[in-house]
Amino acid sequence: MNDLNHQNPNLAPRTGADNIPDSRGLNFFAADPDLASLLRLHLGETAYRALEPQLDALGGRASGELDEWASSADKHPPQLQHRTRRGEALQRIDKHPDYVALERVAYSELGLAAMSHSGDAPPPLVKYALTFLFVQAEFGLCCPVSMTDSLTRTLRKFGSPELVARFLPLLASRDFDTLYQGAMFMTEQAAGSDVARIATRASRETGANGDTVWRLYGDKWFCSNADADLAMVLARPDGAPDGIGGLALFLLPKTLADGSRNHYRIVRLKDKLGSRSMASGEIVLEGAHARLIGEVGRGFHQMADMINMSRLSNGVRAAGLMRRALTEALHVARHREAFGRKLIDMPLMQRQLLKMMLPAEQARSMFMQIALLLPAADTGDEAAARCVRILTPLIKFRACRDARRVTGDAMEVRGGTGYIEEWSDARIVRDAHLGSIWEGTSNIVALDIARAAKRDGALQPLRTFLLDRLGAAGLPAASLAVFRHVLARACDGLAYVADTGCDERVRQAGSALYHATTAVLMACEGMRLAPDYRRLALAHLVVRHKLLPADPLDLQTNSEARDAALYGALLAARPVTLDEALQILPQGGAQ
Repeated sequence: MNDLNHQNPNLAPRTGADNIPDSRGLNFFAADPDLASLLRLHLGETAYRALEPQLDALGGRASGELDEWASSADKHPPQLQHRTRRGEALQRIDKHPDYVALERVAYSELGLAAMSHSGDAPPPLVKYALTFLFVQAEFGLCCPVSMTDSLTRTLRKFGSPELVARFLPLLASRDFDTLYQGAMFMTEQAAGSDVARIATRASRETGANGDTVWRLYGDKWFCSNADADLAMVLARPDGAPDGIGGLALFLLPKTLADGSRNHYRIVRLKDKLGSRSMASGEIVLEGAHARLIGEVGRGFHQMADMINMSRLSNGVRAAGLMRRALTEALHVARHREAFGRKLIDMPLMQRQLLKMMLPAEQARSMFMQIALLLPAADTGDEAAARCVRILTPLIKFRACRDARRVTGDAMEVRGGTGYIEEWSDARIVRDAHLGSIWEGTSNIVALDIARAAKRDGALQPLRTFLLDRLGAAGLPAASLAVFRHVLARACDGLAYVADTGCDERVRQAGSALYHATTAVLMACEGMRLAPDYRRLALAHLVVRHKLLPADPLDLQTNSEARDAALYGALLAARPVTLDEALQILPQGGAQ
């Protein structure tokens, strides 16, 4: 009888597996129609159409083979091989084949690290859009990709013509067998965020040909992509003063000109909470040969450019993780039944999903705007450069923290199954905790927002930029008044905190400016995407829930039916009319 039951599905007992939705095979690009709309808006129809097939293909792979490789690489972290069986120094990091397969896609097929450094480089938004999709499958690898990209940028800006000519072709190559990967070795046990305490020494010697040779000595405590071909390293030249003013930036090759390995050792690899697929290690520099980049005493300022680009990448990755989490949660809610209804039809679930959607969309609008400003900033537009200067720590600070909550909420939507490592939820939650720590913890980055506002004079250019966008957007009068009001208060608040040195309020001020900025950006996008005013409605929700006062004890409202209809449209990606978007606008917010 058991055999007959097994062979006849009509007689087989129900297992409930059909009520456990699986997103494997879902196209992450097609499942996210707002991505296409925004890219078409910002890139233009011609550029978007040229990019669309690549986005569609990557979206399909991200939920399929790339996700499978990422899960496998997460479960099989890299291994450090110190010596051969004969006792010879080896210093080799063995990566799982699935991680190497992901490397081939990122570095060679997509060219994410090389794209901005080719002769016909596309707009930065193209790179970040592809990264946004790729990271929805694999997070850990995006750190080495970002560092390679950022190292190449820093080398091009500050390196000597000889160094650029020698290494740029390797860094910008898409030939997987010959391309170089990059890294950033900065952190020491006593010098994490407090870079001024860096103790690594740089000793200057005269080579056999009379040229200057620099040798590095010291311990670097946290080095991601530990076996990179090139690394940027901060060190203090002998005789240089204490503090940041005594630091210099050096380019450290893994292999010397004669083919031998440079004089440093990977002591061990870190056993990390997340990004387990990628090798992070401790490195001891034992007279390693290095080349000076720029000037002694300007090392931190030069490396700050690399750090800022890594911070932007952190923001893009946080946006991608939130979108993956939201896509998973929406898929579960649309297909799982409980108590006789789909989860998506339950008001409490709709509110939870909207709480995930808002920060995901905020981060997306923010990274896209920074990407759009980068070309002007890099070609001498001072106002654009100052906007990038303050927007970069803003997204790194707020979006990376939001990702921790959004990914956790998505795990909860899937329930107990989401807590099981066979599914993507647990890995995404673990990965999400990295963004608010690396390249500066939340406190450090929040303080940098205040420095950008005061020391670098970036707040006023940002205020002017956003006010100009609001003035040209054609917003309804009521919306315009509310956005101007919250933007003014957020800018004034940060200015006060920065001017008075009120460090204990800097996180609150930074969050307020982030919410006001993203609300303005989303509202302007919404007007350009008319007659669908979904993004304007989302912007109104940001103002309502993030920027204006709310009484937590006021539970007797009459807006449930109105809100439910709007929430349903937003979650289903259905068009929203202007009247519907205005209905959610907070009343009295501009007073």
